[in-house]
Amino acid sequence: MSQTENAQIFRALHQGETPLLLANAWDAGTARLVEGLGAKAVATTSAGVAWSNGYPDGDALPMALLLASVRAISQSVRLPLTVDIEGGYSDDPDTVESNIVQVIEAGGIGINIEDGASPPALLAAKIAGARRAAERTGVPLYVNARVDVYLFGLVPEEQRVAETLARAKQYREAGADGIFVPALTEPGAIAEIAGTVGLPLNLLAWPGLPDLATLTKLGVKRISAGSGITQAVYGKAAELARSFLAEGPTALSRDGVMSHAEINALMKGR
Repeated sequence: MSQTENAQIFRALHQGETPLLLANAWDAGTARLVEGLGAKAVATTSAGVAWSNGYPDGDALPMALLLASVRAISQSVRLPLTVDIEGGYSDDPDTVESNIVQVIEAGGIGINIEDGASPPALLAAKIAGARRAAERTGVPLYVNARVDVYLFGLVPEEQRVAETLARAKQYREAGADGIFVPALTEPGAIAEIAGTVGLPLNLLAWPGLPDLATLTKLGVKRISAGSGITQAVYGKAAELARSFLAEGPTALSRDGVMSHAEINALMKGR
């Protein structure tokens, strides 16, 4: 499957009757695991990729390490790969454009890019740069614009729907293909944003989020695990390591583990 074909498949996945579910991976091994479990696409979690390289989340990961991770994942799976690039790893739109070209060349066919506490006009300029990067590479990149109004409480609660829609309009006009609103959970607000935004709506698995059937009825087109799976894995690893260091080998339970043979089978071939 060519990169362009994967990009077209990924775009079409946002038009299904049920939301696209993305169990975010953070390295080639977890990407292979997700693919082997029947996922339709692979998405990275920026937090997970940063942590797996020994860096904190929050635009701290060097581009060289991000690109190495993207290349390793893209060479390990056949599925479309969308990459969380945080804020683009720069506040200069031209630098962000160059970074996105490199992400595409490393195998990405989609990106998440976020506004955070920065002015919406800055993310709009970065999105325009992403569109130029797509033109330069010839890959129809899927640009998912993350609106952080709910996640960071950027405006009072009663203003959040209106602010989210205002930002989404700017991002759509700049060339975004989808809108991601993490921490949005209230059904009425979800329905209003999904019905008004004019692009596929992506939500994050979050406490209080309605179930899949309800989200489907509300018009949601994509749901991401985000860093949730990574955090659960780190939590379990910490629990096991803590017990082992305190009690020795008898503390390691075999309950729930994948066998050596199962994991090896996932990693064989391509």
